[in-house]
Amino acid sequence: MEKNYRVLISEDEKEAASVDISVFEKHGFTPKFCGKNGKSVLEEIESFSPDIVLMDIFMSGIDGIGVIKKVKAVKKDNSPVFVIVSHFESPIIEREAVEAGAAYYIIKPFSTEDLLERISDLIEFCRRQKEYVFPAAPSSENRLECTVTEMLHQIGVPAHIKGYHYIRDCIIMCVRRPQLINAVTKELYPTVAERYDTTPSRVERAIRHAIEVAWDRGDLDVLNSYFGYTIHNGRGKPTNSEFVAMLADRIRLGADRTAVVPA
Repeated sequence: MEKNYRVLISEDEKEAASVDISVFEKHGFTPKFCGKNGKSVLEEIESFSPDIVLMDIFMSGIDGIGVIKKVKAVKKDNSPVFVIVSHFESPIIEREAVEAGAAYYIIKPFSTEDLLERISDLIEFCRRQKEYVFPAAPSSENRLECTVTEMLHQIGVPAHIKGYHYIRDCIIMCVRRPQLINAVTKELYPTVAERYDTTPSRVERAIRHAIEVAWDRGDLDVLNSYFGYTIHNGRGKPTNSEFVAMLADRIRLGADRTAVVPA
């Protein structure tokens, strides 16, 4: 089925005039522009009902994070996919945006072609996330997912890359079914790949990339606290299965004391 996504773009008139609309149309997007004003963005979200909102983190009236929070509070599971644009890199702001509900955080300048391809993937990912529910009691599920998310944030895995979501699902699955760590290629990767409509090899590569990014940008003390032996004995980064297994085991050991994981 041909894509037809509505995208709301918050941009000033000068930059909006320089945007090549045909690039959006070629990728199946119907764009609409509005000024860099949080209140205007909220009004357009209500009237235009976009699938995606592409906006700057800093806007007059209400900033990007404020807009996300207001929309999420009203629309909850039926909100658009938010993509935050910034002129500079800030891990703190990036994390705050993602925790507020942004699906992607991108630094200017960027390729419009690459961004639109990534946004298409994000839309499909977000739709699948709404359809899938982990088989656990809601309160236990939320605590487990929050625990894994906090661990990945501490380690330095960026939330906007595909590998982050694959790793998080792998860890949660291995916490619930520890035997999966012995069937990474035969069962774990294929299960995640099916969930995200991709291939096991792409899941493996994306996880490897996420681990490499964490090692490049993460805090050495935090990495040492989780993976000390891999840092000090010359082995370098942990393998995908080591990474998942160590974090899953750490959570399970904590769960034995705090009942994070249901029996």
